[in-house]
Amino acid sequence: MPGSIEETNLCKIMLRNRVLAFLVLTAQLLVMVPETSAKVLALIVFGDSTVDSGNNNQISTVLKSNFQPYGRDYLDGKATGRFSNGRIAPDFISEGLGLKNAVPAYLDPEYNIVDFATGVCFASAGTGLDNATSSVLSVMPLWKEVEYYKEYQTRLRSYLGEEKANEIIKESLYLISIGTNDFLENYYLLPRKLRKYSVSEYQDFLIGIAGDFVKDIYRLGARKMSYSGLSPFGCLPLERTTQIFYGSKCIQEYNKVARDFNTKMNEKVSKLNKELDGLQLVFSNPYDLVSEILNHPEAFGFENVRSACCGTGYYEMSYLCDKMNPFTCSDASKYVFWDSFHPSEKTNGIVASHILKYDLSRFH
Repeated sequence: MPGSIEETNLCKIMLRNRVLAFLVLTAQLLVMVPETSAKVLALIVFGDSTVDSGNNNQISTVLKSNFQPYGRDYLDGKATGRFSNGRIAPDFISEGLGLKNAVPAYLDPEYNIVDFATGVCFASAGTGLDNATSSVLSVMPLWKEVEYYKEYQTRLRSYLGEEKANEIIKESLYLISIGTNDFLENYYLLPRKLRKYSVSEYQDFLIGIAGDFVKDIYRLGARKMSYSGLSPFGCLPLERTTQIFYGSKCIQEYNKVARDFNTKMNEKVSKLNKELDGLQLVFSNPYDLVSEILNHPEAFGFENVRSACCGTGYYEMSYLCDKMNPFTCSDASKYVFWDSFHPSEKTNGIVASHILKYDLSRFH
Protein backbone atom coordinates (compact mmCIF):
# COMPACT_ATOMS: atom_id res chain seq x y z
CA MET A 1 0.00 0.00 0.00
CA PRO A 2 1.30 3.46 -0.89
CA GLY A 3 2.73 5.25 2.10
CA SER A 4 2.76 2.16 4.31
CA ILE A 5 6.56 2.20 4.63
CA GLU A 6 6.47 5.86 5.64
CA GLU A 7 3.68 5.13 8.11
CA THR A 8 5.67 2.21 9.54
CA ASN A 9 8.76 4.38 9.90
CA LEU A 10 6.67 7.12 11.53
CA CYS A 11 5.26 4.60 14.00
CA LYS A 12 8.77 3.39 14.81
CA ILE A 13 9.95 6.96 15.42
CA MET A 14 6.94 7.69 17.67
CA LEU A 15 7.51 4.47 19.60
CA ARG A 16 11.20 5.24 20.00
CA ASN A 17 10.41 8.74 21.26
CA ARG A 18 7.94 7.34 23.78
CA VAL A 19 10.53 4.84 25.00
CA LEU A 20 13.13 7.60 25.29
CA ALA A 21 10.69 9.80 27.18
CA PHE A 22 9.91 6.91 29.53
CA LEU A 23 13.62 6.23 30.10
CA VAL A 24 14.31 9.91 30.83
CA LEU A 25 11.43 10.03 33.31
CA THR A 26 12.62 6.81 34.96
CA ALA A 27 16.15 8.18 35.24
CA GLN A 28 14.86 11.38 36.84
CA LEU A 29 12.86 9.40 39.38
CA LEU A 30 15.82 7.16 40.16
CA VAL A 31 17.91 10.23 40.98
CA MET A 32 15.44 10.96 43.77
CA VAL A 33 15.81 7.51 45.32
CA PRO A 34 18.79 7.14 47.66
CA GLU A 35 21.02 4.15 47.02
CA THR A 36 20.72 2.92 50.58
CA SER A 37 19.57 -0.21 52.30
CA ALA A 38 18.75 1.73 55.45
CA LYS A 39 15.25 1.41 56.85
CA VAL A 40 13.70 4.85 57.36
CA LEU A 41 10.30 4.88 59.03
CA ALA A 42 9.88 8.64 59.44
CA LEU A 43 11.57 11.96 58.66
CA ILE A 44 12.02 14.23 61.68
CA VAL A 45 13.11 17.80 61.01
CA PHE A 46 14.82 20.44 63.16
CA GLY A 47 16.09 23.86 62.19
CA ASP A 48 15.15 27.22 60.69
CA SER A 49 13.17 28.65 57.75
CA THR A 50 14.96 26.45 55.21
CA VAL A 51 13.02 23.51 56.68
CA ASP A 52 10.08 25.06 58.60
CA SER A 53 6.81 23.77 57.13
CA GLY A 54 4.56 26.10 59.11
CA ASN A 55 5.33 26.11 62.85
CA ASN A 56 5.74 29.89 62.91
CA ASN A 57 2.08 30.24 61.93
CA GLN A 58 1.20 29.25 65.49
CA ILE A 59 3.58 31.48 67.44
CA SER A 60 3.65 35.23 68.07
CA THR A 61 6.22 36.47 65.56
CA VAL A 62 6.24 38.72 62.51
CA LEU A 63 8.20 36.07 60.63
CA LYS A 64 5.41 34.18 58.89
CA SER A 65 4.66 33.18 55.31
CA ASN A 66 1.07 31.94 55.54
CA PHE A 67 -0.22 34.32 52.87
CA GLN A 68 -0.06 34.66 49.10
CA PRO A 69 1.98 34.57 46.97
CA TYR A 70 3.83 32.09 49.23
CA GLY A 71 2.70 28.58 48.38
CA ARG A 72 1.22 29.53 45.02
CA ASP A 73 2.95 26.51 43.41
CA TYR A 74 2.43 24.20 46.39
CA LEU A 75 0.52 20.92 45.99
CA ASP A 76 -2.85 22.62 46.45
CA GLY A 77 -1.79 26.24 45.99
CA LYS A 78 -2.06 26.89 49.73
CA ALA A 79 0.22 29.20 51.71
CA THR A 80 1.18 26.71 54.42
CA GLY A 81 3.87 28.74 56.15
CA ARG A 82 6.69 27.32 54.05
CA PHE A 83 9.07 30.05 52.94
CA SER A 84 8.81 29.11 49.29
CA ASN A 85 6.53 29.26 46.29
CA GLY A 86 6.03 25.52 46.77
CA ARG A 87 7.64 22.64 48.60
CA ILE A 88 10.84 22.79 50.63
CA ALA A 89 13.75 20.33 50.74
CA PRO A 90 12.39 18.03 53.52
CA ASP A 91 9.21 17.48 51.48
CA PHE A 92 11.23 16.24 48.50
CA ILE A 93 13.48 14.14 50.74
CA SER A 94 10.48 12.55 52.45
CA GLU A 95 9.00 11.67 49.07
CA GLY A 96 12.33 10.33 47.84
CA LEU A 97 12.55 8.06 50.88
CA GLY A 98 9.19 6.56 50.00
CA LEU A 99 7.34 8.30 52.84
CA LYS A 100 4.94 11.20 52.12
CA ASN A 101 5.23 14.14 49.76
CA ALA A 102 5.07 16.81 52.47
CA VAL A 103 6.26 16.90 56.09
CA PRO A 104 3.69 18.48 58.44
CA ALA A 105 4.54 21.11 61.06
CA TYR A 106 4.19 19.85 64.62
CA LEU A 107 2.21 22.91 65.73
CA ASP A 108 -0.22 22.80 62.81
CA PRO A 109 -3.67 22.02 64.28
CA GLU A 110 -4.76 20.36 61.03
CA TYR A 111 -2.49 17.39 61.79
CA ASN A 112 -2.23 14.93 64.65
CA ILE A 113 -0.05 12.10 65.89
CA VAL A 114 -1.36 9.78 63.16
CA ASP A 115 0.18 12.13 60.58
CA PHE A 116 3.33 12.74 62.61
CA ALA A 117 4.14 9.04 62.98
CA THR A 118 5.75 9.02 59.51
CA GLY A 119 7.25 12.50 59.56
CA VAL A 120 7.12 15.73 61.52
CA CYS A 121 8.79 19.14 61.47
CA PHE A 122 9.82 21.05 64.61
CA ALA A 123 11.73 23.82 62.79
CA SER A 124 11.08 27.51 63.35
CA ALA A 125 11.93 30.18 60.78
CA GLY A 126 14.36 32.78 62.08
CA THR A 127 15.91 30.60 64.77
CA GLY A 128 19.54 29.69 65.25
CA LEU A 129 21.92 27.61 67.31
CA ASP A 130 22.53 30.61 69.57
CA ASN A 131 19.53 31.31 71.84
CA ALA A 132 20.07 35.04 71.26
CA THR A 133 19.29 34.58 67.57
CA SER A 134 15.78 33.29 68.25
CA SER A 135 15.10 36.37 70.40
CA VAL A 136 15.66 38.77 67.49
CA LEU A 137 12.31 37.93 65.85
CA SER A 138 10.66 36.13 68.79
CA VAL A 139 10.76 32.64 67.31
CA MET A 140 11.33 29.19 68.82
CA PRO A 141 14.83 28.59 70.17
CA LEU A 142 16.43 25.25 69.37
CA TRP A 143 15.95 23.98 72.92
CA LYS A 144 12.20 24.52 72.51
CA GLU A 145 12.22 22.38 69.37
CA VAL A 146 13.77 19.61 71.48
CA GLU A 147 11.07 20.05 74.14
CA TYR A 148 8.38 19.60 71.50
CA TYR A 149 10.23 16.52 70.26
CA LYS A 150 10.09 15.03 73.77
CA GLU A 151 6.36 15.73 73.85
CA TYR A 152 6.05 14.07 70.43
CA GLN A 153 7.75 10.94 71.78
CA THR A 154 5.26 10.74 74.64
CA ARG A 155 2.35 11.09 72.21
CA LEU A 156 3.88 8.53 69.85
CA ARG A 157 4.23 5.96 72.63
CA SER A 158 0.67 6.57 73.72
CA TYR A 159 -0.54 6.10 70.13
CA LEU A 160 1.56 3.10 69.03
CA GLY A 161 2.80 1.53 72.23
CA GLU A 162 6.32 1.49 73.63
CA GLU A 163 7.90 -1.05 71.28
CA LYS A 164 6.61 0.32 67.96
CA ALA A 165 7.25 3.94 69.00
CA ASN A 166 10.82 3.13 69.99
CA GLU A 167 11.36 1.47 66.63
CA ILE A 168 10.16 4.58 64.79
CA ILE A 169 12.36 6.82 66.97
CA LYS A 170 15.41 4.66 66.24
CA GLU A 171 14.71 4.11 62.54
CA SER A 172 13.79 7.69 61.67
CA LEU A 173 16.04 10.02 59.71
CA TYR A 174 16.72 13.26 61.59
CA LEU A 175 17.27 16.21 59.28
CA ILE A 176 18.97 19.27 60.82
CA SER A 177 19.38 22.59 58.96
CA ILE A 178 20.35 25.65 60.99
CA GLY A 179 23.05 28.29 61.36
CA THR A 180 22.69 31.04 58.74
CA ASN A 181 20.53 33.24 60.97
CA ASP A 182 23.18 33.19 63.69
CA PHE A 183 25.40 35.23 61.41
CA LEU A 184 22.94 37.35 59.41
CA GLU A 185 20.34 38.04 62.12
CA ASN A 186 22.65 38.14 65.10
CA TYR A 187 26.42 38.39 64.77
CA TYR A 188 26.67 40.76 61.80
CA LEU A 189 23.81 42.95 62.98
CA LEU A 190 25.67 43.78 66.19
CA PRO A 191 28.05 46.74 66.22
CA ARG A 192 31.61 45.43 66.12
CA LYS A 193 32.39 46.71 69.61
CA LEU A 194 29.46 44.74 71.09
CA ARG A 195 30.50 41.39 69.64
CA LYS A 196 31.80 39.09 72.36
CA TYR A 197 33.58 36.83 69.89
CA SER A 198 35.75 37.01 66.81
CA VAL A 199 34.17 35.29 63.78
CA SER A 200 36.27 32.18 64.38
CA GLU A 201 35.38 32.11 68.08
CA TYR A 202 31.68 32.51 67.27
CA GLN A 203 31.88 29.62 64.81
CA ASP A 204 33.43 27.47 67.55
CA PHE A 205 30.72 28.58 69.98
CA LEU A 206 27.97 27.58 67.53
CA ILE A 207 29.60 24.25 66.72
CA GLY A 208 29.75 23.48 70.43
CA ILE A 209 25.99 24.07 70.64
CA ALA A 210 25.41 21.93 67.53
CA GLY A 211 27.37 19.10 69.12
CA ASP A 212 25.33 19.35 72.33
CA PHE A 213 22.11 19.28 70.29
CA VAL A 214 23.18 16.10 68.48
CA LYS A 215 24.01 14.50 71.84
CA ASP A 216 20.62 15.56 73.25
CA ILE A 217 18.56 13.89 70.53
CA TYR A 218 20.96 10.91 70.51
CA ARG A 219 20.16 10.38 74.20
CA LEU A 220 16.48 10.52 73.24
CA GLY A 221 16.96 7.66 70.78
CA ALA A 222 17.94 9.30 67.48
CA ARG A 223 20.58 7.35 65.54
CA LYS A 224 20.43 8.36 61.84
CA MET A 225 21.09 12.09 61.39
CA SER A 226 21.92 14.41 58.52
CA TYR A 227 23.41 17.76 59.53
CA SER A 228 23.29 20.36 56.77
CA GLY A 229 26.13 22.85 56.38
CA LEU A 230 25.80 26.47 55.31
CA SER A 231 25.27 27.56 51.72
CA PRO A 232 27.01 30.69 50.31
CA PHE A 233 24.80 33.14 52.20
CA GLY A 234 26.82 36.10 50.93
CA CYS A 235 25.01 35.56 47.62
CA LEU A 236 21.48 35.93 48.97
CA PRO A 237 19.57 38.74 47.22
CA LEU A 238 19.05 40.37 50.63
CA GLU A 239 22.78 40.59 51.21
CA ARG A 240 23.66 41.64 47.66
CA THR A 241 21.33 44.62 47.83
CA THR A 242 21.58 45.80 51.45
CA GLN A 243 25.38 45.88 51.34
CA ILE A 244 25.68 48.84 48.97
CA PHE A 245 29.48 48.82 49.15
CA TYR A 246 29.60 45.48 47.34
CA GLY A 247 27.17 46.46 44.59
CA SER A 248 25.32 43.42 43.30
CA LYS A 249 28.20 41.00 43.79
CA CYS A 250 28.26 38.25 46.42
CA ILE A 251 29.82 39.22 49.72
CA GLN A 252 32.88 36.99 49.74
CA GLU A 253 33.61 37.68 53.41
CA TYR A 254 30.30 36.02 54.29
CA ASN A 255 30.91 33.13 51.92
CA LYS A 256 34.29 32.47 53.52
CA VAL A 257 32.59 32.36 56.92
CA ALA A 258 30.19 29.73 55.57
CA ARG A 259 33.04 27.64 54.12
CA ASP A 260 35.09 27.83 57.33
CA PHE A 261 32.07 26.92 59.43
CA ASN A 262 31.42 23.90 57.21
CA THR A 263 35.02 22.71 57.56
CA LYS A 264 34.80 22.91 61.36
CA MET A 265 31.35 21.30 61.45
CA ASN A 266 32.55 18.43 59.29
CA GLU A 267 35.35 17.79 61.79
CA LYS A 268 32.82 17.91 64.64
CA VAL A 269 30.65 15.35 62.87
CA SER A 270 33.62 12.97 62.56
CA LYS A 271 34.33 13.29 66.29
CA LEU A 272 30.71 12.70 67.26
CA ASN A 273 30.53 9.56 65.12
CA LYS A 274 33.52 8.19 67.04
CA GLU A 275 32.20 9.26 70.46
CA LEU A 276 28.60 8.07 70.26
CA ASP A 277 28.08 4.34 69.82
CA GLY A 278 25.71 3.44 67.00
CA LEU A 279 25.40 7.00 65.72
CA GLN A 280 25.24 7.51 61.94
CA LEU A 281 25.72 11.26 61.52
CA VAL A 282 26.26 12.50 57.97
CA PHE A 283 27.46 16.00 57.17
CA SER A 284 25.55 17.27 54.16
CA ASN A 285 27.34 20.22 52.58
CA PRO A 286 25.24 22.22 50.08
CA TYR A 287 27.88 24.92 49.54
CA ASP A 288 29.50 23.62 46.34
CA LEU A 289 26.21 22.64 44.71
CA VAL A 290 24.58 26.02 45.40
CA SER A 291 27.74 27.79 44.19
CA GLU A 292 27.58 25.76 40.99
CA ILE A 293 23.93 26.78 40.51
CA LEU A 294 24.80 30.45 41.07
CA ASN A 295 27.82 30.36 38.76
CA HIS A 296 26.21 28.30 35.98
CA PRO A 297 22.45 28.86 36.32
CA GLU A 298 21.71 28.02 32.69
CA ALA A 299 22.96 24.46 33.25
CA PHE A 300 20.13 24.01 35.77
CA GLY A 301 17.49 25.83 33.73
CA PHE A 302 17.62 29.10 35.67
CA GLU A 303 17.66 32.59 34.20
CA ASN A 304 18.05 34.77 37.29
CA VAL A 305 20.38 34.32 40.28
CA ARG A 306 20.73 37.90 41.54
CA SER A 307 17.18 38.92 42.38
CA ALA A 308 14.22 37.12 43.90
CA CYS A 309 11.05 36.10 42.09
CA CYS A 310 9.03 37.96 44.68
CA GLY A 311 10.68 41.37 44.87
CA THR A 312 12.24 44.13 42.81
CA GLY A 313 15.63 42.49 42.67
CA TYR A 314 17.27 45.65 43.98
CA TYR A 315 15.80 46.82 47.26
CA GLU A 316 15.39 43.43 48.88
CA MET A 317 15.13 44.85 52.37
CA SER A 318 12.68 42.29 53.72
CA TYR A 319 12.53 38.51 53.76
CA LEU A 320 8.85 38.65 53.06
CA CYS A 321 6.98 39.31 49.89
CA ASP A 322 3.22 39.78 49.63
CA LYS A 323 0.53 39.59 47.01
CA MET A 324 0.54 43.36 46.60
CA ASN A 325 4.11 43.31 45.32
CA PRO A 326 3.89 44.34 41.65
CA PHE A 327 7.30 42.88 40.85
CA THR A 328 6.57 39.21 41.59
CA CYS A 329 7.62 37.09 38.63
CA SER A 330 5.22 34.87 36.71
CA ASP A 331 7.48 31.78 36.59
CA ALA A 332 9.42 31.01 39.78
CA SER A 333 11.18 28.05 38.13
CA LYS A 334 13.43 30.52 36.30
CA TYR A 335 14.65 31.97 39.59
CA VAL A 336 17.12 30.46 42.07
CA PHE A 337 15.53 32.52 44.86
CA TRP A 338 11.86 32.87 45.66
CA ASP A 339 12.16 35.79 48.08
CA SER A 340 15.23 37.73 49.16
CA PHE A 341 16.32 35.03 51.62
CA HIS A 342 14.85 31.72 50.49
CA PRO A 343 15.30 29.41 47.49
CA SER A 344 12.55 28.65 45.02
CA GLU A 345 10.81 25.29 44.98
CA LYS A 346 12.92 24.25 41.98
CA THR A 347 16.15 25.02 43.85
CA ASN A 348 14.87 23.10 46.88
CA GLY A 349 14.18 20.10 44.66
CA ILE A 350 17.67 20.15 43.12
CA VAL A 351 19.34 20.38 46.55
CA ALA A 352 17.11 17.61 47.98
CA SER A 353 17.89 15.33 45.03
CA HIS A 354 21.61 15.85 45.61
CA ILE A 355 21.27 15.10 49.33
CA LEU A 356 19.33 11.92 48.61
CA LYS A 357 21.82 10.65 46.07
CA TYR A 358 25.14 11.60 47.66
CA ASP A 359 24.55 11.98 51.41
CA LEU A 360 21.67 9.80 52.53
CA SER A 361 23.00 6.89 50.47
CA ARG A 362 25.67 6.51 53.18
CA PHE A 363 23.23 5.22 55.79
CA HIS A 364 22.99 1.52 56.50
